[in-house]
Amino acid sequence: MRAAIFNGPHSIQVGQRPDPAVSAPTDAVVRVVLGCVCGSDLWYYRGETPHAKGSIGHEFIGLVEEVGADVRGLTVGDLVIAPFKYCDGTCPHCRAGVSSQCVAGGAFGDGNIDGGQGEAVRVPLAGSTLVVVPGSGHSDEMMRSLLALSDVMCTGHHAAVSADVKSGGVVAVVGDGAVGLSAVLAAHRLGAARIIALSRNPARQEVARAFGATDILAERGEAAIEAILELTDGVGVDAALECVGTAQSMATALGIARPGSVVGVVGVPHGIENPMETVIFRNIGLRGGVAPARTYIPELLPDVLAGRINPGRVFDYETDLDHIADAYAAMDERRAIKSLIRIETKEKRR
Repeated sequence: MRAAIFNGPHSIQVGQRPDPAVSAPTDAVVRVVLGCVCGSDLWYYRGETPHAKGSIGHEFIGLVEEVGADVRGLTVGDLVIAPFKYCDGTCPHCRAGVSSQCVAGGAFGDGNIDGGQGEAVRVPLAGSTLVVVPGSGHSDEMMRSLLALSDVMCTGHHAAVSADVKSGGVVAVVGDGAVGLSAVLAAHRLGAARIIALSRNPARQEVARAFGATDILAERGEAAIEAILELTDGVGVDAALECVGTAQSMATALGIARPGSVVGVVGVPHGIENPMETVIFRNIGLRGGVAPARTYIPELLPDVLAGRINPGRVFDYETDLDHIADAYAAMDERRAIKSLIRIETKEKRR
């Protein structure tokens, strides 16, 4: 099958990988319909985080082609959402709601396991991992939002949940990438009365406003902290959502959080110093991590299907698998918020 192959920094190309097949009774094979490029993929692309050569991409939706003998709840032809990490649903971590840390789990597109930037994927632990989408004939707009549930919307939601966003609260979102914009939408969904989005990009500001941002600030670093403190009469925000992962973004989030609040952290950390002195002496909580997407999808899916939220708006660049390198470049150069990959199988599979 055709799939994106990671060959090293700034080297993504379409190549051939073995056709996926059921190799364990708990496996399923899914033909990918839509995939995308994640902001975390860019860390590999830029050479700032190591990644094995081979498969890449962990966000996809598709149609079930084959199921193993022990798979329950899936039928050939089902449209399914794949959370970016597979899980067994029964380990202590899964039962506690932290499916991203499943003791039997793993991530798609790690160089060896099939990635979502390809024609098909073998999904381990398929019955507990994949989420079936009810109905049929979904619009293109709806399909984009379903794809967003595989990672980015769940990650933004995790930032909001981790920061304990409450109805009527004041929230600030640090980061205007797809995760940051999804965090704005998540905070709005949870009832925040005021949502301050930090962004200098007009296109991203527009999406932030559509998602529920009440204030847009272009300042960064100390200037951003001063501006938000001024907006909040020197108090700070009830919840700060850190969606970048740099030293500056973390310092900003900690600097704008009021004492007693929690910073929700979902940005992949790069160069962040130990924040414990601030946490201790300003009485600020710090919580977050890798989003348990499989836990959140059933909660968010009804709102997507009902049209109450439309996280698919973060996809502002679209191409096909043959032009996967362009999809990476568009995001790396900040010409795109998030790149969608429409995948059409050129030859009939099996």
